[in-house]
Amino acid sequence: MSRPAIGTSSPPLDVVIVGGGMITHDQILPSIYHLQRLGRIGSIKISALNSAPLRALTESQRIRDAFPGQSFLPFPPLEAPPEKMHPEMYRQVIASLDPHNLVVVAVPDHLHDTVIRAALESDQHVLAVKPLVPTYAQAETINHMAQQRGLLVAVEYHKRFDRRALDARLQYREGRFGQFRCGEARMIEPYYYRHSNFQNWFTKENSDPFTYVGCHYVDLVYFITGLRPVEVSVRGVEGTFPNGNVGYMWSAGTVVWENGALLTILDGLGYPDLGAGTNDQGLTLYCEGDDCGAVLEHDDQYRGVSHGYVDMQAGAAFRYVSPDYFRLVPWEGEGLKPVGYGYDSIEAIVAAAARVNAAAQGLGDADTLAARQKVLSDIDQRGLLATPANSWINELVTEAARMSIGRAGHPVVIDYTGTPSVRLR
Repeated sequence: MSRPAIGTSSPPLDVVIVGGGMITHDQILPSIYHLQRLGRIGSIKISALNSAPLRALTESQRIRDAFPGQSFLPFPPLEAPPEKMHPEMYRQVIASLDPHNLVVVAVPDHLHDTVIRAALESDQHVLAVKPLVPTYAQAETINHMAQQRGLLVAVEYHKRFDRRALDARLQYREGRFGQFRCGEARMIEPYYYRHSNFQNWFTKENSDPFTYVGCHYVDLVYFITGLRPVEVSVRGVEGTFPNGNVGYMWSAGTVVWENGALLTILDGLGYPDLGAGTNDQGLTLYCEGDDCGAVLEHDDQYRGVSHGYVDMQAGAAFRYVSPDYFRLVPWEGEGLKPVGYGYDSIEAIVAAAARVNAAAQGLGDADTLAARQKVLSDIDQRGLLATPANSWINELVTEAARMSIGRAGHPVVIDYTGTPSVRLR
């Protein structure tokens, strides 16, 4: 089947980012700024609950140094009192976009569904941080809305764009590793997350470490092997945030795959703030061939680079450095440019949205929807970008995990007969 050229030109996308927190500062805004100076992004608006995070983004020396002269329109305005909340302002900002531009959803997990639907109702493409939504039913509704309107919804599972993962996917699907049989993964985020805005939303009723970061490795195993998960069990360890809210600070999960393979996943908010790694993460898959064993191992914490500094700007005097995820480095232009799979993932989603728009250029109204849907179908089938149509197993796992962790690890079965669903075993 012929595919539209990736480089097909279309007008720059205007962008609304909903959410001004850590991921916007560290990855999303730098990526969008760079795409803006490359001429692929037009205007940038950021809507947040209040003015405080918007002011922090504007005043960030890291962003100023990398992108001199670039700015965004803040909503609410920077001079608005930081204590005043604007929970519905994002709707007005999204509505200000012409159709077929891009909304980036970077809000807490339990708010994704509402913001995504608002974007789709305004005929906007969507880039959402992971996980997409808490339930399969919500993912199906979003998929239907997007397909009916010819809009792209892509989940920013950036580990898919790690060259290690792309190579592993190719080699596994060529049979080089045989069959995955048993493995383990871990992602332990820094302790200081407990002192961040996490303490306001990362509570027991909203999320847990398995669904927040463990989802990266569930998606990655599915991405590499193509195997579907069929059972999930998760135990959580409770703790109290500095503001008194109670959440799951640690989790241990087991995922059973359709070929009987097992994957254990450890997650938490507790890596030492002064530790060398900033976090601890990695994946190991043990596999079997014809009368032989095989292994696929990714150390995602230590990428072979370590720095010892004369200052504490990095949070510690000694750090493992990962140039593969996201770094700002010198380039031939002004300021600094982002490199790594964190940027590659966002660039690919922006390019895909532009492809969808380009497919409809010059066509009559009766043909534009079909042209957009054809490109969307191709994106779904290729399976490199995570979309609601090709990565809904993640929502089933999230739904199962939330059911399990609330029942002290009781196993939850994922049933694919008829309409996919989850149930207690």
